[in-house]
Amino acid sequence: MATADTKVITAHIPLPMAEKIDVLAARLERSRGWIIKQALATWIDQEEERNRLTREALDDVDQGRVIDHLSVTAWAESLSTDKPLPIPE
Repeated sequence: MATADTKVITAHIPLPMAEKIDVLAARLERSRGWIIKQALATWIDQEEERNRLTREALDDVDQGRVIDHLSVTAWAESLSTDKPLPIPE
C-alpha cells in the first residue's frame, strides 16, 4: 500500500480543546492525529464552499441580480405576522 506524502504541522491549542480531542480519540478508538485530520478536512471543505458561494454572490451583484433592501426588510418583518409576504425575487 502506497502512503501519501505528508507534512507535520504544529499548532498550540487551548488545553480544554486538547482534552476534548483526547476524549474523542479514546471514545472513537482513533489517534489524536486522525481526529485532527478529520476536523481539518471538514473545516477546509466548509471554507472552500463558503468561498465558492461568496464568489457566486459577488458575480450575481456584478450582473445586477440583486433584491432591493427594502423588499427584503418588508418580507422579513412580515414573517412574524398572520400574512407573511412572498419571498422577494
